[in-house]
Amino acid sequence: MRLGFLVDLSRCMGCMACAVACKAENDVPLHSWRLRVKYIDQGEFPDVKRHFVPLRCNHCENAPCERICPVGALHYLPNGIVNVDHNRCIGCASCMMACPYNAIYLDPVTNSADKCTYCAHRIEVGMMPACVVACPTHANIFGDLDDPESEISKYLKSHRDVMVRKPELGTKPKHFYVRGSTVALDPLASERPEGFTLFTEVKFLDHIGGH
Repeated sequence: MRLGFLVDLSRCMGCMACAVACKAENDVPLHSWRLRVKYIDQGEFPDVKRHFVPLRCNHCENAPCERICPVGALHYLPNGIVNVDHNRCIGCASCMMACPYNAIYLDPVTNSADKCTYCAHRIEVGMMPACVVACPTHANIFGDLDDPESEISKYLKSHRDVMVRKPELGTKPKHFYVRGSTVALDPLASERPEGFTLFTEVKFLDHIGGH
């Protein structure tokens, strides 16, 4: 069994029900998130479209956070979920720096790393993740990637526009998107006016002595 997530971005309407349900179910601190919904505005007035993109841990098959953890607090469950053992975690934040998706935070109460676990505690008793239950449009699709009859497997098979975030890093995410915009998943894919420079690029050029 390999549990995975898929979001049909054509169904997501940005209601934030998934993010609120996640906060309530997992007692996530106010300043942190396990799941957030970002939006991207694309186009020029009056032809402007807003894209919504739910972001959570990708539960990568080649997870940098799991590899770098010095005490094994980040570990794989038999179903493929990358879980966090709060009793082992020493709060070193190595996993936070290693994660390319900015999906891990440090809980101020437990002083340990935390993130989306696909609601592993609910899955153990046969329930679906809280965000899946809360979604009014069924944009969040969750299931076993190894089961060809599961809804997520059928979705992946029937759609050619399957995308993941930062595939070039080789992390092999198990979190997929369909019917989405490349710009929504990759900020660098958007068109930039001639002469436009990102703030980070300016700082980098200053650092290396560029002009």
